[in-house]
Order: sequence, then structure tokens, then C-alpha cells
Amino acid sequence: MPRTASPRRRRLLRYGAALAVLAALGGYLAVQYDSSGSRNGPRCVVEAKDGGGTQRYEMSLAQAVNAATISAVGTTRGMPERAVTIALATALQESTLRNIDYGDRDSVGLFQQRPSQGWGSVEQIMDPVYSSEKFYEGLAEVPGYSRLPLTVAAQRVQRSGFPQAYAKHEPDAALLAAALTGRRPASLNCTPSTATADGPGDAARVRTELVRAFGKDVLPGAVAAGSSAASTVSVPVPVAAARSNDKGSPQRGWELAHWAVAQSEALRIERVSYADRVWDAGSGWRTESAKGAETGTTAVRIKVVQ
Repeated sequence: MPRTASPRRRRLLRYGAALAVLAALGGYLAVQYDSSGSRNGPRCVVEAKDGGGTQRYEMSLAQAVNAATISAVGTTRGMPERAVTIALATALQESTLRNIDYGDRDSVGLFQQRPSQGWGSVEQIMDPVYSSEKFYEGLAEVPGYSRLPLTVAAQRVQRSGFPQAYAKHEPDAALLAAALTGRRPASLNCTPSTATADGPGDAARVRTELVRAFGKDVLPGAVAAGSSAASTVSVPVPVAAARSNDKGSPQRGWELAHWAVAQSEALRIERVSYADRVWDAGSGWRTESAKGAETGTTAVRIKVVQ
């Protein structure tokens, strides 16, 4: 005959089960907060209408910075939008677009690359520009990667123990890639903190980060030097280098504009102007007359907080 637990033992078991559930819930909420930020805090949203419906992806400002960096490094290497989609889906799976200093065994960074496997030092891998470059280097060596299923292409680079996990991120990654490569104009909107206590922005730092992400050719010499007192960085969009999207505006310009919006919190950017659109930190995108002083297709203008 089986023994029955005493009332005291049953109570202890119930308390133990309840504590386990609370611990699991706390861990889940901590991960959600860590990966996405406070639900009421500053956020970034990519939104696009397609086939009568609306696609939407929401992320924290830190995640947006990393996503924009991954995209910028890819296009600067001459990689197509499909490559950017593969890279973003990989980072979504590996780190939820967070530049974390921990992981399985010695894995670190956006792509959870391992120093022991020849990806570089921990310090190098923790640099999003470096880790993105290493991912694209590996992807470029995969024959016909753009025609392969995303999971196959990503796995050829990553050699993950769970290769099918990349597939669930493809729709979100494709949406992000379309915005960040500039194919979908004014589709990325961020709401950074506008607290004056955060201090002014630094135009020189904006120029430095532009060159880090897009390479030295993004700014001509005179523009790269700029004025230490200037509050606006003007990024030329050469006609010869422009990639026209379906609305006729240079895709390159929208790529640069979206990069700046994604960086708005990190670099204290309060306004971005391109074509006939102006983005303000407090209100998002608005349309402005093509005759306006701030707009035009020859340059993206990035104004920092003063």
C-alpha cells in the first residue's frame, strides 16, 4: 500500500512548487526586460504596409543600434539585402540583437562567436562592427548563399547545434532589412529620451560613428572634419552611388537616415532630414515641402541636441 504524504509535507511541496513558478516567472520577466527594455520606456518600431496588412516589429533603442550597425556593415561590404536579412535573423536568434558578454561556453557578442574557434579576441568580438564583418566574411564564402534557405545559409557560417531555430526570425529580419537598407522609406521610428539631463550631442562623434559603420568614403574629407561648434552633420548622397527605391528616392539616403534615427538615443540626435521628410525626436516623421531649407535628396542632415 503506497504511503501518503503528511499534511506538513504536502504544504512544503506546494510552497516549493509555488516558489519554483515565481522564480521561473521572474527569470522570464528579467530576460524580457533585458532584451527589450521597459515596455513604457523609449522604443523603436519598424512598420510597413504590405498586401493590405501591416508588418510591425518593436525593439529597444539598444537593439536598434545593433541592427543598424549590422545592416550598415553589410551594405558597405557590397552585400545584398538578402545577406543583411540572414545576418539579422542570426543575431536575433543568437543574442536577440544584444551585445552580450556571455553565452554557451566562450560565446560572446551579437552572433555568439567563440574566441576559441578563431573568431577573434573577446574584445574584438564585443565590437558590433567587427563581429558583423566576421559574419559577412563567413557568409560570402558560402556558395550561392542568397539562393539557399535562410537556415542553411546561417548554419554554414554559425555551425549551431540548433540550425532550424533561425527560421522563425526570418519575417522580422526581412522587415528590418528592408527598412535599414533604405528600401522602405521612413519606416523606422524611434522615441528616444528627451531628458535634458542626458546632456548635448556631439557632431564629431556622429561623424566618427558614421565612418566606423559605413567606411571612410561615407564622408568627404572636408565634411568629415567639420566644425567642432557645428550641431548638424550633413552626409552627402552622391547621385552616382544612389540606389533608387520604388518611390524614386535614393535608397542610400534612406539607409543613412534610418541609421541616424536608430542612433538617436546613443548619439543624442534630435532631428534627421532627408528628401521631403523630417524626423523629430519627440514626434517622429513628418512631411515637409521639398522647398524647405532642411530637406532635399543630395544630403542627409543629422542635428544633435544642443
